[in-house]
Amino acid sequence: MSIPLSEALKFWAKLGFISFGGPAGQIAVLHQELVEKRRWISERRFLHALNYCMLLPGPEAQQLVTYIGWLMHRSWGGILAGTLFVLPSLLILIALSWIYLTFGQVPWIAAIFFGIKPAVVAIVLHAAVRIGKRTIHNNALKWIALASFLAIFILNLAFPIIVMIAAAIGYWGGKRYPEYFEQTSHANSKEKNYGSAIIDDNTPTPLHAQFNLQRTIRHSAITLTCWLLPIAVLITIFGWKTLYPQIAWFFTKAALLTFGGAYAVLPYVYQGAVDHFHWLSANQMIDGLALGETTPGPLIMVVAFVGYLAGHIQHLIGSSNPFWFGVLGACVATWFTFLPSFFFILVGGPLIESTHGKLGFTAPLTAITAAVVGVIANLGLFFAYHVFLPSGLGASISWISIIICGLAGLALFKFQKGVMTVLGGSALAGLLVYLITVLMG
Repeated sequence: MSIPLSEALKFWAKLGFISFGGPAGQIAVLHQELVEKRRWISERRFLHALNYCMLLPGPEAQQLVTYIGWLMHRSWGGILAGTLFVLPSLLILIALSWIYLTFGQVPWIAAIFFGIKPAVVAIVLHAAVRIGKRTIHNNALKWIALASFLAIFILNLAFPIIVMIAAAIGYWGGKRYPEYFEQTSHANSKEKNYGSAIIDDNTPTPLHAQFNLQRTIRHSAITLTCWLLPIAVLITIFGWKTLYPQIAWFFTKAALLTFGGAYAVLPYVYQGAVDHFHWLSANQMIDGLALGETTPGPLIMVVAFVGYLAGHIQHLIGSSNPFWFGVLGACVATWFTFLPSFFFILVGGPLIESTHGKLGFTAPLTAITAAVVGVIANLGLFFAYHVFLPSGLGASISWISIIICGLAGLALFKFQKGVMTVLGGSALAGLLVYLITVLMG
């Protein structure tokens, strides 16, 4: 028995519009739909694919969708599944980015963003705690997380270097002290029997998912062409040292060098987009993350917001319609961010299908995930600084922002409220503060 491609595509398209809640929420929806309800894939095969996707740089939820689509319906099944997961988010974020730049200075809209920013701080810190609880289950992993935090907070060490060191520690530790590096995040929970699945625990790996050197070379050549051709066109039209080739090259590096999902990618994107290229401000970056949290699809789609702002703002003067320059920036950022994800699945997938349950594969991932917790905690503190001290260290503290952040944290940690609920409540709080200010003034 197999699922027709047309039926699978209907589900992938629907998923692109309903996948809210960041990576954790999206993976939970995928598990519920594919493992529990539809029985397209077994629990063990699903988790094995997830482990690989978590090890990769880039958005793990999108890569998991691509992996399962590829496993079920060959290369085109994976490409279409991964694309449909991203496309709705890209279109929505382009529209929201235009609204943000066009109407963002309107007082009541500015008030909404004022309320949302502290909630983003709480959401990022909550993500660090949530991932930490799930993955840090012994002192060795706690030390890795702490060392990672100190390395990026005090030494400003580049995130890819932290990941490589953590992976090396995990690889060595998996051989020397395997009990400290066994994954317990999913595998430790009691496996439920949901009945037989189409791709079951013992289902043989399909022919297209087995390693084939010719196919690997072909997929690699196609990916390289899909990278070289657009960048060559951008250089020909605009010139090498102009905005769009810079966006293409920067987000290629971001896609290849950043591990641990969207929250871990953000410090790298901030460092380049805000500090180095000055495409947008720190506060605009926080607003972009808030918009990314409120739209379906991968959280890393904040890159579309960055690309749109870079193109729109650069062509604001001397152009009759900067909107289309913003759209081009968003599309370029998205293309070069996600292209490597498809390559990793189509080329790496066949190798991974032969690694079921091997500690040598999972131990580096365990150490990397612990390191990512430290990096995400640092990102939360970084956002907190910009939100609570909007004018810098010597200026006044925004006590209202601290109160909103505290209430958002209470809603997330104590009352287990969803991200959308917290963001909605914080937006209303921002509006309320604005109305009170107007009435009193």
